[in-house]
Amino acid sequence: MAKGGGGSGLIWATAEDLARNRPVVLSLYRQILRALNSPELPLGHAARLAKKAECRAIFIFGAEERSLHNIRDLLDAARHTLGLLNRGRLP
Repeated sequence: MAKGGGGSGLIWATAEDLARNRPVVLSLYRQILRALNSPELPLGHAARLAKKAECRAIFIFGAEERSLHNIRDLLDAARHTLGLLNRGRLP
């Protein structure tokens, strides 16, 4: 099986690509969940739990993705969301 990733031209993720992205994805997931607990966000308890459930669903859905381009886009979106949350804004 050919390797995906850095410039080889393949669009589907290999097991190596998925393993390489796993720590990044888990880190972003944890950081987003922590940021949702921030008292700076204008959320009540129920809304905070709903946002966490939404985040969990998005990451579960993203875990099934196998396209390198889509994985990269999902990671970029997660980083952008984290940036907004860290500034006290809701995405």
